[in-house]
Amino acid sequence: MARRPAPPSSSPHSDEPRPQHAPRTSASAPSGRRTRTRTRLADRAVDVREWASGIRLSAFAAIMLSLVVLGTWVLVPTIGTYLDQRQKIAALEHSVQLTEEQIAELEREQARWDDPVYITTQARERLYYVRPGQVPYLVDFDLDPADLPPAQQEVSEELQQRGADWMPHLLRSMTAAGLAQTAVGTPAR
Repeated sequence: MARRPAPPSSSPHSDEPRPQHAPRTSASAPSGRRTRTRTRLADRAVDVREWASGIRLSAFAAIMLSLVVLGTWVLVPTIGTYLDQRQKIAALEHSVQLTEEQIAELEREQARWDDPVYITTQARERLYYVRPGQVPYLVDFDLDPADLPPAQQEVSEELQQRGADWMPHLLRSMTAAGLAQTAVGTPAR
């Protein structure tokens, strides 16, 4: 944009010569400071009307500015909708991928069930079925005797008085419970 040159400033203090070194007196010192400060501020002051009149806005620039504003007003909601839809699409694609993995796992399971050996094995393990003429053996307590929990002691009928310091007993009990290897059977299917 082309600017026209600003007209000369019409401030009252700009044409006046500034005093070089005026002698100060005690009575005139404060008023002298005020006039110097006002003079400096007046030199720095910018007239808004002069500044605004220096800006030229052609019709082409106004049309382009309005097109930029209109384009921004139209495109910002559209971009937000686009980003929102991309996030939804990504979430749905992830869901589809998980579902395809589940379908593949179920198809592998179905293929295993088509095998007669797998069916026989599952019938023996889950339902304890045997073929005619076979003798099933079920073994209870097939664990190592060292892994079996100790038998519970009988509860005595007499009361015993313990010391008042219960904290070490609690800590020992918690440590023993956490480090104990108890016999746990395989879960039934």
